[in-house]
Amino acid sequence: MTNVSKQTGVGRTTFLTESQKQQMYDTALGILADIGMKVHHEEGEAVMLAGGCTRDDAGLVHVPPALVRKARETAPASFTVYDRSGEPAMEVGGRNSYYGNGSDLMHLFDLETGERRLATLADVSVAARLCDALPDIDFVMSGAYPDGMEAQEAYPAQFRAMIQATTKPLVMTAGGVETVEPMWRMACEVRGGADELAAKPYFVMYNQPVSPLKHPFETVDKLLFCADRGIPSTYCPSPIAGGTAPITTAGQVTLGIAEALFGLVMQQLRRPGATFVIGQGPNTLDMATAQSLYNSPEFVRAYACEVEMAKWLDLPNWGFSGHTDAQVIDAQAGMEADELTKLSMQLGSNLNHDVGYLDFGLTGSLAELVMVAEFIARDRRLLADIEVSPATLAVDVLVKVGPGGDFLGQRHTSRNLRDSQWRPALLNRMSHDRWLETGGLDLTEKAHQKARELIATHEVPPPAADLIARLDEIVALR
Repeated sequence: MTNVSKQTGVGRTTFLTESQKQQMYDTALGILADIGMKVHHEEGEAVMLAGGCTRDDAGLVHVPPALVRKARETAPASFTVYDRSGEPAMEVGGRNSYYGNGSDLMHLFDLETGERRLATLADVSVAARLCDALPDIDFVMSGAYPDGMEAQEAYPAQFRAMIQATTKPLVMTAGGVETVEPMWRMACEVRGGADELAAKPYFVMYNQPVSPLKHPFETVDKLLFCADRGIPSTYCPSPIAGGTAPITTAGQVTLGIAEALFGLVMQQLRRPGATFVIGQGPNTLDMATAQSLYNSPEFVRAYACEVEMAKWLDLPNWGFSGHTDAQVIDAQAGMEADELTKLSMQLGSNLNHDVGYLDFGLTGSLAELVMVAEFIARDRRLLADIEVSPATLAVDVLVKVGPGGDFLGQRHTSRNLRDSQWRPALLNRMSHDRWLETGGLDLTEKAHQKARELIATHEVPPPAADLIARLDEIVALR
């Protein structure tokens, strides 16, 4: 198998002690067993009850700790996602960190006019093609939600557009199962059949219960549909501190863990060994503005705790990166985007999405996507393992150089130059005079310029004509 690992660094950051992790897990088990949760799906509830859960007079389903332990045993610790051609692209699990853009943005900053506008279906293709051109973007989400389109039409149309616009693996959102089913059918066409798709997953389905303690019909329906067909599925509640979750970090994160583990038990009871990606979006309700914050230090800290718990549970995790609460690409945007990107890499977070998000995750920028792709490349270099060997210690070269000499002319320098120095595409390394001579562009301007150039010049290998026809037929049937 092709080596697709992008593991960088080990044990560089920790927020929780071992005893704290155990206490949070034990508390989550208590929430599941003693408080219970509401399942708005008869079949999903039946799966839980048949598997050994109980239902109280208030209609809440309670999960015995033994079922959680069993689900953890049957759920895989890692899984491979394959690209459009069937080649391995991501080994999701452990400390491997992968990055992608986000989904379903209603507003975008236009690359040509700079104006904030409503998104269109064409924006989905453009975002996917730009992601395809950026080597440090590993997976692709829709990037936009087409204005005026109903969910039944929009989600399959997004998927169809993305298949043609990128060869990279996809992570998809959806409405109900009626919007997932045509995606699955199209993916079967891409892969050559349902069995082939289950053996080599092409896309991951994003799925989200509702905090506190609710599992809606559509969420459960998609979870079961994906389990039955071998589609990897996330299960990521968004407990908002002070709103839909306790305001304290420990209480917020533990609630999210309990809700996600409930989904894990249901999925594993339905199909033991199904691929599950745990996560949560622990936003903060700003008590001064009532805004749900996406980059507050409380969000970042809670997110870090959630990732640590995923590692402790030995489950693949859903993560975040490259987004900002800023309204434009400015110093705040750069700081917040890189902080989260680097932290996700240090924590070993697996599938990190939302690169290119501004405005609390409500507005997208392709220029910011390009900028953060450079941050990812830099952070991968920064956090890469350091080789210590006779060749890298270079004592023999030092003997040749001697006191007062230099290493410029040594073969060791030229031989190791490319591996020893990372070269940026956007970040400045010019003197002031040279910078002025080349146009005096700042990072934001250069990111806009590079985005426009890549969109204009990058070519994606097209799917076969007969495959395109079959995909169009599936979408037309909606």
